[in-house]
Amino acid sequence: MATRQDVATHEAEIKRDIHVSENRLEARVKELEILLRKNVEILHAETKRDLAETKAELVRWVVGVGILQLAITTALLLKLVNQI
Repeated sequence: MATRQDVATHEAEIKRDIHVSENRLEARVKELEILLRKNVEILHAETKRDLAETKAELVRWVVGVGILQLAITTALLLKLVNQI
């Protein structure tokens, strides 16, 4: 049979174990929060870089298409002038 002292001792040990576990869990959660923030910052920077690259590529395409349109228009006008 367990005495009141035995029960109190086990209760104190259980409470101490719970407290230690809570502290470990809180520390791990903080570590994960820091890791998550770092990952979000990295993803944010990568996304900004990718958007900048996409924007630059889009500008190159628009300029290229504009130059091509100008060349085609010029060629058609020259052909039309030569026919007159």
